[in-house]
Amino acid sequence: MAAGDRFGAPAGGALVLGIGNVLWADEGFGVRAVEALHDAYGLPESVELLDGGTQGLNLLEPLVSHEAVLVLDAIDFQLAPGSLRVLRGREVPAWAGTKMSLHQQSFHELLAIVDLQGRFPSKLTLIGVQPERLADFGGSLSECVRARLPLAVELAVRELAAWGFPAQPRSGRAPQRLNAEALALESYESGRPAESEACRIGDARFLNRRHTLESR
Repeated sequence: MAAGDRFGAPAGGALVLGIGNVLWADEGFGVRAVEALHDAYGLPESVELLDGGTQGLNLLEPLVSHEAVLVLDAIDFQLAPGSLRVLRGREVPAWAGTKMSLHQQSFHELLAIVDLQGRFPSKLTLIGVQPERLADFGGSLSECVRARLPLAVELAVRELAAWGFPAQPRSGRAPQRLNAEALALESYESGRPAESEACRIGDARFLNRRHTLESR
């Protein structure tokens, strides 16, 4: 029995997965991109849109349950900030291993697991952006990265159409949000405290304590 047969074939359909941490500036690109896709387009029922956040290995089941997987994320391609790059198939794991954060390493491990199990997606595409700013706790997307959201959505729509999952532009607002209202970009930014009121590089209590200990 082949490795893939032990677990059964994926049910089919496509998964659009936004990965990232909206608390760390451009790290939130993948989440913001999948939100923008959901807000702008209606997709067939066979397409699942998912805010994967920083769930890492918890995304195993959604990943192996679909025949085609489209990932949106911030990647260090060593390019100019805001640059977009599209990778397909076996190109993706190689780049996943060079990402920058804990959640990204988990996604690399996730791809390794599904590959070992013989359940690597039949179609896998990554649309990645080169981040400009990461060390800004509570920060939003930098201007050059935010400006790439429309193109990232357009590229995602093209990829889905090529896979046989055509998107239809919405005539009004999406019937419901993809994730919690508090995570909406507008709500998130309007509730963000000023830099003078909040530490932008992490938890000030922890940083002050560390500084005290190191000074002894």
